[in-house]
Amino acid sequence: MWLRNPFTRLSKNEREDLQISTDMYNGDPRSKENLINTGFYFVRSSNKTISLFETWYDEKDNSTGKKEQDVLLDLIRNGIIEKLEIRVRFLDTLYFSGFCQDSKDFRAVTTVHANCCRSINAKVADMKVALSDWKRFKRLQPNSTLNIPQWTKHDWCQKSWGKT
Repeated sequence: MWLRNPFTRLSKNEREDLQISTDMYNGDPRSKENLINTGFYFVRSSNKTISLFETWYDEKDNSTGKKEQDVLLDLIRNGIIEKLEIRVRFLDTLYFSGFCQDSKDFRAVTTVHANCCRSINAKVADMKVALSDWKRFKRLQPNSTLNIPQWTKHDWCQKSWGKT
């Protein structure tokens, strides 16, 4: 869900080939240890990124039981970034939030992704709750620093994994 224009939070550096959201952000925009999320990414078209997508989709089509996100994560961890000389920026969940790791600042967040859910019903239910949280925040006075709301716990998503 786009709350604000996310493009203002992307790097303007034209040497960045791929900017990708994360499920869990470790504080380092270059660290391959960030757990990627393919819900939001920005790609500069080039021979390098075309090769990445060709490899990614070939692998995806020949992988049984893996989602495309898992295939890309495997490729990254196995050195495709270095092999193709791709410059990747992993996006901070402060701005590109998700249910795995909520943004800590309503004033900064641009997108919310319904990740870490097993079912579409859980995603929709918790996304409605997140939208309600956002609307509550937007009703505050513009310069208010008091009572900034917190994200509501993503109960539907947790329950979708069999957790209570």
